[in-house]
Amino acid sequence: MSLASLPAVNASLNGLCTVFLLLGFAFIRQRKIQAHRFCMITAFFCSAIFLVLYLYFHFHAGIIRFGGQGWIRPVYLTILITHTTLAVVIVPLVLITLSRALRERFDKHRAIARWTLPLWLYVSITGVIVYWLLYIAYKPIMPPGLAS
Repeated sequence: MSLASLPAVNASLNGLCTVFLLLGFAFIRQRKIQAHRFCMITAFFCSAIFLVLYLYFHFHAGIIRFGGQGWIRPVYLTILITHTTLAVVIVPLVLITLSRALRERFDKHRAIARWTLPLWLYVSITGVIVYWLLYIAYKPIMPPGLAS
């Protein structure tokens, strides 16, 4: 797998995470505990793999600059800033939520999951939007040696 293909892989992982989060939510509303558990653990692994590949990519590629100009630039930057800030916040929330579920402390799990799920969904959805804006809709400004 080439370094240049990692952003698309990461966007796919974010998209998969979104699907599993939504399925997991639907399953818990239907009281399908095992299906919920499977979906949420799968979402966690999608996010964990994403994080490893994201860090690897940026360690090797550096900063990719947004190529859009005009009205889209502040829109992109607003989405990026909220996405990045909440991506940092969501890590401990996900770990606490998952830990409480695995320890069968469901009352405490439910209490924090009400916050974790919408924030995690926001991060995974905006991750795909950031990818689309940065790599598809507008030509990114790539570091030397990474442009294909």
